[in-house]
This record gives sequence, structure tokens and C-alpha cells, in this order.
Amino acid sequence: MAKAKYLEVAQIILDRIKDKTYVAGEPLPNQEILANELDVSRLTVKKALDGLERKGLVYKQSGLGTFVSSDIPIQSGIDSPANMFTGLKNLMGTDNVRSNILHFSVEFPNEQVQKNLSLKKTEPVYNILRLRIVDNQPLIIEHTYMPVDLVPDLSEEILHSSIYNYIHHTLKLKFGHAYRKIKATKSSEYDQKYLMAKKDDPMLELEQIVWLTNGQPIEYSTSRNRYDQRDYTILENTRF
Repeated sequence: MAKAKYLEVAQIILDRIKDKTYVAGEPLPNQEILANELDVSRLTVKKALDGLERKGLVYKQSGLGTFVSSDIPIQSGIDSPANMFTGLKNLMGTDNVRSNILHFSVEFPNEQVQKNLSLKKTEPVYNILRLRIVDNQPLIIEHTYMPVDLVPDLSEEILHSSIYNYIHHTLKLKFGHAYRKIKATKSSEYDQKYLMAKKDDPMLELEQIVWLTNGQPIEYSTSRNRYDQRDYTILENTRF
């Protein structure tokens, strides 16, 4: 699958930041200029800049444009923005991410899933367990529940690719807001088997509920990774 166009634009801008074509503290060309130069829409440029801003690489000043940020000294290669909801493939790029399906079924929800997804006990959900692999290394175990009515025709082919791309581009659904809780926990048998965690290794667990713009919850999930393989970061854009 080809990389999304806005990710290609983001990579071009990132490369220019790295080679000092765009210098820290200086404004980037405006969206219209970048769109014309790269032969894409202004919306594509905006999505690219929004993604770079979430990573702390650029910042926006109202009425002045988008500027290159100074380097973040504590940033590392395993950082993942805690407020990004584009999916792992869109975050990491499509070429180096794949999924192994550990479990996929349709079933009636238990009490916790009913509560988190505002469902009745007779409303079926997908129960999805995937091992996410990046650069041929196991990185994350994702356990996801989604209402069948909101995400129809979900298939193993989609699970091997990107559920979020299917939701956004095929079903034309948009996320409105999300709740995320990150905590430390002990390794489980699944962590030890699939993530090569040791029995005493601490794990990072991200638990989340995602709602659509109409207020309907569409996802309840947990994601687990080893303590030494992924960090979660938050960049605060404070404007006074």
C-alpha cells in the first residue's frame, strides 16, 4: 500500500528541516506556496503540518504562519505522541508496519465493553487481538473492541492493513474526541510470548475510548508494549 500523500509531504518538509533548508525559528513557506510547489491540495499540506506540529517539529503562530521548532534534546526514536489518533501505520509509515492477527471474532460484549461502548448486551462487537510489528520487530499487542453496526464488513484483509484508514476513508467516519490512560503494569503470558518480555519486565499499557463526532463511542482498546520499546510524549502548545 502506498504511503498517504500527506505523509509524503510531511517527510519532504522534515527532510528540509534536517538539512537546514528550513531553519529553526524561521517561518515555513505558506500552505498555498507549498501546495503549488508539491502539486497537492492545501488540505494535504495542512494535514502534513498538523502531524509535524503534534511531534513538536513545527509550531504555529496565529496570523504569522508556521515556524520550525528548535530541537527537543530529550526526544528519542521510540517516542509516540500520546495525543495522536491516526493509527500506527500512519504514524510510522506504511512500508515498515505489519500486523499478525492473534484473534478475530464477533461476539456479544461483556459488562465492561457494554459500558465503555454504550452498548446493550445484545449488540455484537468485534473482538480483535493483533501483534503490531515494526521493522520486523514485535512492538505492540493491541486488544480492540468495536461495534459491528458502526464498523460493518471488517475483514482480516483490513486488519492486516489499517483499521483507521478503513474507518476514515471507506466508511467516511471521523473521530471527535478520545480518552486515554497510560499506566505501568506487569508482563503477561502474551507479553512474554509475543513481545519477548521477561517475567519481571514492566509494561506500558495504553487504554483508550474513541468517540465519533456525533458522540458515539467506536473503539475501546488497550495497547501494550515493553518499557524499553516505546515512550509516550505530550507536546503542549501554549499560546497566551
